[in-house]
Amino acid sequence: MQKIVFLTLAIFVFTGLAYGQAPTNGASTSATAEKPKRVSFRPTKDQITEAQTKLKAAGSYSGEADGKYNNDFRAAIRKFQEANGLTKSGSLNRATLEKMQITLTEAQKEIPIPESSYAKAKEEKPKTAGTDKPKRTIFRATKDQINEAQRILKAGGMYSGEQTGQLSKETRDGLRKYQEANGLNVTGTLNQVTLEKMGIALTDKQKANAAVAQ
Repeated sequence: MQKIVFLTLAIFVFTGLAYGQAPTNGASTSATAEKPKRVSFRPTKDQITEAQTKLKAAGSYSGEADGKYNNDFRAAIRKFQEANGLTKSGSLNRATLEKMQITLTEAQKEIPIPESSYAKAKEEKPKTAGTDKPKRTIFRATKDQINEAQRILKAGGMYSGEQTGQLSKETRDGLRKYQEANGLNVTGTLNQVTLEKMGIALTDKQKANAAVAQ
Protein backbone atom coordinates (compact mmCIF):
# COMPACT_ATOMS: atom_id res chain seq x y z
CA MET A 1 0.00 0.00 0.00
CA GLN A 2 2.79 2.42 0.90
CA LYS A 3 4.55 1.67 -2.41
CA ILE A 4 1.39 2.52 -4.33
CA VAL A 5 1.01 5.86 -2.53
CA PHE A 6 4.69 6.70 -3.08
CA LEU A 7 4.47 5.91 -6.80
CA THR A 8 1.32 7.99 -7.14
CA LEU A 9 2.98 11.00 -5.53
CA ALA A 10 6.07 10.63 -7.69
CA ILE A 11 3.97 10.52 -10.88
CA PHE A 12 2.01 13.60 -9.73
CA VAL A 13 5.17 15.66 -9.04
CA PHE A 14 6.82 14.66 -12.32
CA THR A 15 3.69 15.48 -14.30
CA GLY A 16 3.40 18.91 -12.63
CA LEU A 17 7.02 19.78 -13.43
CA ALA A 18 6.62 18.71 -17.03
CA TYR A 19 3.51 20.83 -17.61
CA GLY A 20 4.72 23.78 -15.56
CA GLN A 21 8.02 24.23 -17.40
CA ALA A 22 7.89 27.31 -19.67
CA PRO A 23 9.50 27.18 -23.09
CA THR A 24 12.78 29.06 -23.21
CA ASN A 25 13.41 29.13 -26.95
CA GLY A 26 11.40 31.04 -29.48
CA ALA A 27 9.21 33.12 -27.15
CA SER A 28 11.87 35.65 -26.19
CA THR A 29 13.31 35.97 -29.68
CA SER A 30 9.91 36.43 -31.32
CA ALA A 31 8.99 39.20 -28.87
CA THR A 32 12.10 41.18 -29.73
CA ALA A 33 11.70 43.17 -32.93
CA GLU A 34 14.65 43.07 -35.28
CA LYS A 35 16.26 46.47 -35.93
CA PRO A 36 16.58 47.40 -39.61
CA LYS A 37 20.13 47.41 -40.86
CA ARG A 38 21.59 50.82 -41.66
CA VAL A 39 22.59 51.06 -45.30
CA SER A 40 25.61 53.26 -46.05
CA PHE A 41 25.62 55.26 -49.27
CA ARG A 42 28.76 54.65 -51.32
CA PRO A 43 29.53 56.29 -54.66
CA THR A 44 30.97 54.18 -57.43
CA LYS A 45 34.39 54.77 -58.94
CA ASP A 46 32.77 56.07 -62.14
CA GLN A 47 30.70 58.55 -60.14
CA ILE A 48 33.79 59.79 -58.30
CA THR A 49 35.61 60.18 -61.63
CA GLU A 50 32.69 62.09 -63.12
CA ALA A 51 32.51 64.37 -60.07
CA GLN A 52 36.25 65.04 -60.29
CA THR A 53 35.87 65.91 -63.97
CA LYS A 54 33.00 68.33 -63.27
CA LEU A 55 34.81 70.02 -60.40
CA LYS A 56 37.97 70.27 -62.46
CA ALA A 57 36.02 71.93 -65.29
CA ALA A 58 34.60 74.40 -62.75
CA GLY A 59 38.13 75.28 -61.60
CA SER A 60 37.68 74.10 -58.01
CA TYR A 61 39.75 70.92 -58.36
CA SER A 62 43.16 70.61 -59.99
CA GLY A 63 43.98 66.96 -59.33
CA GLU A 64 43.57 63.89 -61.48
CA ALA A 65 40.19 62.35 -62.31
CA ASP A 66 41.23 58.91 -61.06
CA GLY A 67 38.10 57.87 -59.19
CA LYS A 68 39.82 58.07 -55.80
CA TYR A 69 39.27 60.36 -52.84
CA ASN A 70 42.05 62.76 -51.84
CA ASN A 71 42.29 65.89 -49.69
CA ASP A 72 42.03 68.32 -52.61
CA PHE A 73 39.00 66.49 -53.96
CA ARG A 74 37.26 66.54 -50.57
CA ALA A 75 37.98 70.27 -50.24
CA ALA A 76 36.46 70.86 -53.69
CA ILE A 77 33.37 68.85 -52.70
CA ARG A 78 32.95 71.00 -49.57
CA LYS A 79 33.09 74.18 -51.66
CA PHE A 80 30.46 72.75 -54.01
CA GLN A 81 28.25 71.69 -51.12
CA GLU A 82 28.52 75.07 -49.42
CA ALA A 83 27.59 76.87 -52.65
CA ASN A 84 24.57 74.62 -53.18
CA GLY A 85 22.98 74.60 -49.73
CA LEU A 86 24.32 71.20 -48.70
CA THR A 87 26.08 70.12 -45.53
CA LYS A 88 29.85 70.39 -45.98
CA SER A 89 30.66 66.71 -45.48
CA GLY A 90 33.36 66.42 -48.14
CA SER A 91 31.85 63.15 -49.36
CA LEU A 92 29.79 62.27 -52.42
CA ASN A 93 26.47 61.45 -50.82
CA ARG A 94 23.23 61.09 -52.74
CA ALA A 95 22.21 64.74 -52.37
CA THR A 96 25.57 65.90 -53.74
CA LEU A 97 25.49 63.50 -56.69
CA GLU A 98 21.98 64.62 -57.59
CA LYS A 99 23.00 68.27 -57.32
CA MET A 100 25.90 67.54 -59.68
CA GLN A 101 23.42 65.78 -62.00
CA ILE A 102 25.35 62.52 -61.80
CA THR A 103 23.21 59.42 -62.47
CA LEU A 104 22.54 57.13 -59.51
CA THR A 105 22.59 53.35 -59.61
CA GLU A 106 19.36 51.44 -59.00
CA ALA A 107 20.63 50.37 -55.57
CA GLN A 108 21.50 53.95 -54.64
CA LYS A 109 18.00 55.11 -55.58
CA GLU A 110 16.63 52.83 -52.87
CA ILE A 111 18.59 54.68 -50.18
CA PRO A 112 16.70 57.79 -48.95
CA ILE A 113 18.40 61.15 -48.53
CA PRO A 114 18.82 62.00 -44.82
CA GLU A 115 17.84 65.50 -43.74
CA SER A 116 21.37 66.02 -42.43
CA SER A 117 22.58 66.23 -46.04
CA TYR A 118 21.12 69.73 -46.33
CA ALA A 119 22.55 72.75 -44.59
CA LYS A 120 20.16 74.36 -42.16
CA ALA A 121 19.36 77.96 -42.93
CA LYS A 122 20.01 80.35 -40.08
CA GLU A 123 16.69 81.61 -38.83
CA GLU A 124 16.59 85.31 -38.17
CA LYS A 125 14.82 86.16 -34.98
CA PRO A 126 11.93 88.55 -35.61
CA LYS A 127 12.56 91.97 -34.19
CA THR A 128 10.04 93.01 -31.61
CA ALA A 129 8.85 96.57 -31.84
CA GLY A 130 10.48 98.76 -29.24
CA THR A 131 13.32 96.36 -28.46
CA ASP A 132 15.97 98.15 -30.51
CA LYS A 133 17.84 100.47 -28.19
CA PRO A 134 18.62 103.88 -29.70
CA LYS A 135 22.27 104.69 -30.05
CA ARG A 136 23.56 106.89 -27.30
CA THR A 137 24.75 110.23 -28.64
CA ILE A 138 27.63 111.91 -26.81
CA PHE A 139 27.08 115.63 -26.31
CA ARG A 140 30.08 117.70 -27.38
CA ALA A 141 30.41 121.44 -26.92
CA THR A 142 31.92 123.46 -29.76
CA LYS A 143 35.04 125.60 -29.44
CA ASP A 144 32.95 128.76 -29.61
CA GLN A 145 30.67 127.49 -26.84
CA ILE A 146 33.68 126.69 -24.63
CA ASN A 147 35.09 130.18 -25.34
CA GLU A 148 31.82 131.79 -24.29
CA ALA A 149 31.61 129.60 -21.18
CA GLN A 150 35.17 130.55 -20.20
CA ARG A 151 34.24 134.24 -20.58
CA ILE A 152 31.19 133.82 -18.34
CA LEU A 153 33.16 131.83 -15.74
CA LYS A 154 35.94 134.45 -15.76
CA ALA A 155 33.41 137.24 -15.27
CA GLY A 156 31.97 135.34 -12.32
CA GLY A 157 35.38 134.82 -10.72
CA MET A 158 35.26 131.09 -11.22
CA TYR A 159 37.98 130.90 -13.86
CA SER A 160 41.20 132.87 -14.19
CA GLY A 161 42.68 131.44 -17.37
CA GLU A 162 42.48 132.50 -21.00
CA GLN A 163 39.67 131.89 -23.46
CA THR A 164 41.29 129.00 -25.31
CA GLY A 165 38.19 127.11 -26.43
CA GLN A 166 39.54 123.98 -24.75
CA LEU A 167 38.21 122.13 -21.72
CA SER A 168 41.32 122.38 -19.57
CA LYS A 169 41.52 121.31 -15.94
CA GLU A 170 41.03 124.91 -14.81
CA THR A 171 37.97 125.23 -17.06
CA ARG A 172 36.46 122.04 -15.67
CA ASP A 173 37.07 123.24 -12.11
CA GLY A 174 35.29 126.49 -12.98
CA LEU A 175 32.39 124.58 -14.48
CA ARG A 176 32.04 122.51 -11.31
CA LYS A 177 31.85 125.70 -9.24
CA TYR A 178 29.23 127.15 -11.60
CA GLN A 179 27.17 123.95 -11.62
CA GLU A 180 27.25 123.69 -7.84
CA ALA A 181 26.25 127.33 -7.45
CA ASN A 182 23.32 126.92 -9.83
CA GLY A 183 21.93 123.64 -8.50
CA LEU A 184 23.11 121.60 -11.49
CA ASN A 185 24.60 118.14 -11.55
CA VAL A 186 28.31 118.69 -10.84
CA THR A 187 30.06 116.98 -13.76
CA GLY A 188 32.78 119.43 -14.77
CA THR A 189 31.64 119.09 -18.38
CA LEU A 190 29.99 121.64 -20.63
CA ASN A 191 26.79 119.67 -21.22
CA GLN A 192 23.48 120.83 -22.65
CA VAL A 193 21.94 121.80 -19.30
CA THR A 194 24.96 123.90 -18.34
CA LEU A 195 25.02 125.66 -21.72
CA GLU A 196 21.32 126.47 -21.45
CA LYS A 197 21.78 127.75 -17.89
CA MET A 198 24.59 130.01 -19.11
CA GLY A 199 22.37 131.29 -21.92
CA ILE A 200 24.69 129.89 -24.60
CA ALA A 201 22.86 128.89 -27.79
CA LEU A 202 22.92 125.28 -28.95
CA THR A 203 23.81 124.27 -32.50
CA ASP A 204 21.14 122.76 -34.76
CA LYS A 205 22.84 119.37 -34.47
CA GLN A 206 22.81 119.56 -30.68
CA LYS A 207 19.13 120.49 -30.72
CA ALA A 208 18.35 117.54 -33.00
CA ASN A 209 20.24 115.11 -30.78
CA ALA A 210 18.45 116.48 -27.74
CA ALA A 211 15.07 115.94 -29.41
CA VAL A 212 15.92 112.30 -30.22
CA ALA A 213 17.08 111.64 -26.67
CA GLN A 214 13.82 112.87 -25.19
